[in-house]
Amino acid sequence: MSDALGRRPVTIAFLLLYCAASVLAMLAPTVEMLILARFAQGVGASVGVAISRALVRDLFTDEKSSRIMNLIGIILALGPALAPTLGGLMLLVFGWRSLFVVMTLIGLGAIMAVLLWMKETVERDLSRLNLRALGRSYRMLLGNRQFLTAAGVIGGALGAIYAQATFLPFILIDKVGLTPQQFGLAMLAQSGSFFTASLIMRALMNRFSAKRLVPIGLALIALGSLGTMSLLIWPPSFLHVMIPVAIYAFGIAFVMPDMSTVALAPFRREAGAAAAMLGFIQMGSGLFVGTLGALLGNAVLAMGLLIPAMGATACFAYFLHRRTNVIMHARSTPPPGGAGPMGPRTAPVTGPDR
Repeated sequence: MSDALGRRPVTIAFLLLYCAASVLAMLAPTVEMLILARFAQGVGASVGVAISRALVRDLFTDEKSSRIMNLIGIILALGPALAPTLGGLMLLVFGWRSLFVVMTLIGLGAIMAVLLWMKETVERDLSRLNLRALGRSYRMLLGNRQFLTAAGVIGGALGAIYAQATFLPFILIDKVGLTPQQFGLAMLAQSGSFFTASLIMRALMNRFSAKRLVPIGLALIALGSLGTMSLLIWPPSFLHVMIPVAIYAFGIAFVMPDMSTVALAPFRREAGAAAAMLGFIQMGSGLFVGTLGALLGNAVLAMGLLIPAMGATACFAYFLHRRTNVIMHARSTPPPGGAGPMGPRTAPVTGPDR
């Protein structure tokens, strides 16, 4: 929609949906209505993931894009860092409906920010607002190996954060024995680790390219995965659960800037569709794994089994990504002797042989 109608109007429309759904959730008389309102909130909130990345692709490329993606990651970490703590305190003092009052105010504040400071970065093109054109865009995206492999890294890395949100409350509250307020504070280990790593990443990018720092992040994700896997052997405690979670989150901050830039790089005209698909894969992987964990019926087993599987997926997708780059580079580089797409080039024949 944003590729066809523009970034600003679509952002405002979806934020209005988010605000309306927040009000509906605040006034919900039944749990069924609350679930419906939360679903609508998610639809409205999806504009943040899609449009923010599309804007970066519209305006920046290469290392500049990676630096902006890193800055988005730093800001993004503030929400998860503050929300559980603030939400736990508000739940205790004012009750659950107060949470949706705050969400409504945040949504209205975001709309004001868009109206005041966000500039349009694409030309309106209504011809693209049809299912056939959208289908062509998504077929092109899903046929691009560079996009798919980079999205696989993001889905395995960042998707684990969303999957863990399904498991951690049951583990830390039901098994470890934390109160909801203590759980909110405990989640600072995850979001605080990501925030700290994003700041470190920003400093390192002054000396190293974002691409060179991705393997470091994946190594940390693998280490965090191994620590989480130990839940299959030893019973959970606060440190046993949250130290691997913090290590995993630390590694994500090193992976996201370059992988987000690389995934969107080939798609200037379809940046909105590419960013939306990237967000779908990122959150969809968390939804899929979270659902698998719910079917298992054991949060500790799901955490120890499925989160390491997501870390392994991220690492394997990066291996395929590097392999794809090597193949593309080999195809675009003439071999020794000057061979190109039309075959080997020979030096002009001179002298008697001519």
